[in-house]
Amino acid sequence: MTFEASVRFPLAKPVDFVIVGSGSAGGILAKELSTAGFSVVLLEQGPYRQAADFTHDELAVLVFNELGGGGNKAAQQTFRSDPDKIAIVPSRQPAGYAQTVGGSSVHFTANFWRFRESDFKERSLFGAINGTNFTDWPITYRELEPYYTKVDWEIGVSGAPGPHDSFRSKPFPMPPIAVKSSGVLLERGARKLGLTAQVEPLAILSRPHNNRPPCIGCGFCMGFGCEVGAKSSTLAAMIPLALASGNCEIRAESAVFRIGTNGNGKVDKVFYYDADKNERAQKARAVIVCANGAETPRLLLNSSSDAFPDGLANSSGFVGRNLMFNGHARSSGLFEHPLNDFKGVQVTRMIHDFYESDPARGFYGGGGIDVRPFVAAMPLAYAAIGGVPGAPTWGAEFKAHLEQDFVRSMSLFCGTTSLPQDSNNITIDPTHKDNWGRPSIRVTYKDHEDDMAMAAFLQDRSMELFDAAGALKSWRAPIEQQNGGVHLLGTCRMGNDAKTSVIDKFHRSHDVSNLFLCDGSSLVSSGRGQPTMTIMALAFRAAEHIAAAARNNEV
Repeated sequence: MTFEASVRFPLAKPVDFVIVGSGSAGGILAKELSTAGFSVVLLEQGPYRQAADFTHDELAVLVFNELGGGGNKAAQQTFRSDPDKIAIVPSRQPAGYAQTVGGSSVHFTANFWRFRESDFKERSLFGAINGTNFTDWPITYRELEPYYTKVDWEIGVSGAPGPHDSFRSKPFPMPPIAVKSSGVLLERGARKLGLTAQVEPLAILSRPHNNRPPCIGCGFCMGFGCEVGAKSSTLAAMIPLALASGNCEIRAESAVFRIGTNGNGKVDKVFYYDADKNERAQKARAVIVCANGAETPRLLLNSSSDAFPDGLANSSGFVGRNLMFNGHARSSGLFEHPLNDFKGVQVTRMIHDFYESDPARGFYGGGGIDVRPFVAAMPLAYAAIGGVPGAPTWGAEFKAHLEQDFVRSMSLFCGTTSLPQDSNNITIDPTHKDNWGRPSIRVTYKDHEDDMAMAAFLQDRSMELFDAAGALKSWRAPIEQQNGGVHLLGTCRMGNDAKTSVIDKFHRSHDVSNLFLCDGSSLVSSGRGQPTMTIMALAFRAAEHIAAAARNNEV
């Protein structure tokens, strides 16, 4: 879609900041810096879509991956489960993310958990874990809490405090979205088991907020863009404010392939291909890479030079290492009466009784259980993979089961940890290239045994919850080694030690004073399955410190 830019900056004149990536972090940084008076060019490799461009076309979005660039043809990523294996090109991208202005905040489900105090200091609490680079964050929950609150109010979060939440300095700006039948059933099951089903915080508006309309209950949150702007993506909440500042230019369909440096070892330009695949270069006084936990390390590794032979900002060798996906497990249940769980937001209740790691379990990890339609969210998905095991898959009996079961089904979804390991990483594939001719992302990943054990533990609890809630039938999805993920975390971690991290606690590269990185790659640990709110809080915090440094000529 074409649009009129509010301002256009010449390529040859340095702007204050070039930001690579417009998603959960990049959209916030563009808004914060442009409204603070800095000139910003925001580069996004996907198109600029507006709310009216989003549809409920299940085939286009779910099967053909329209928002993710169209399957694997554009990204041409490769995958292997072991560094001794040759990576192959799978049918879908192993590192999944949206390619559109607003990034994956456009199509996320919008579950919005904060991390807790313990997430930032687990290495101190539990000690070393064999085979991992498990360590504490260089910041605390208390330091980040004001920025979590800023996300609540500026991005727009609906909810209510739960009994297991960390402290908050300000209440939610909006009340929770109404509980669904599935949420009521989770509450029933939890009470019988002595657990607590609490309100799921959502980055979806329950009432008008910041000149945006509330949710209309269409049911197409998970994987789809919001056609009314009620989902709190950076596209809806931040990009319009950045453009209105008159200091931000969005260049969509701009695929960045290298960051250039000058003789002083500072970054000075960003090279990209425009929509017609012409090579362009934008000069900049500073660069902020917010491309996600897979694309950010790829860009740094592809920006090697004589001055940075192992990749830009990679003197530590930690660029691309410690990839974390978050662990997952799922179970489904069938009930006597219609639930119609496909209507409305995906999730209204969750259980966090098992959030903290408990040594008595015999393994590291914690997590949450939420209730959602998942495969019962849309008829096409349910018909393909969502039916009761053993039920007919063709003909009149299949149709009868589909008609009967679709409205009576729901899923319990378990989100858990992912330990940082050297063996899980983003590197550059030695032979494959993507549609723009850039050397491809190579994903190497295998879940740690503790993360698999925690996923199984939570799935066991979910089966108990189905029984307690009165399910007629319940069944498990197999817990298998992941061959891809959408939570792309840890690959350029922050830290105080330049030998074991890529950026400092303010997101500045240890190696290059005017290069900043802020996205999922910054995370030191994975949390329990919903990292986006933390990524956004980090972006607000980074913007504050970057702006202050720029004003003081310290960039």
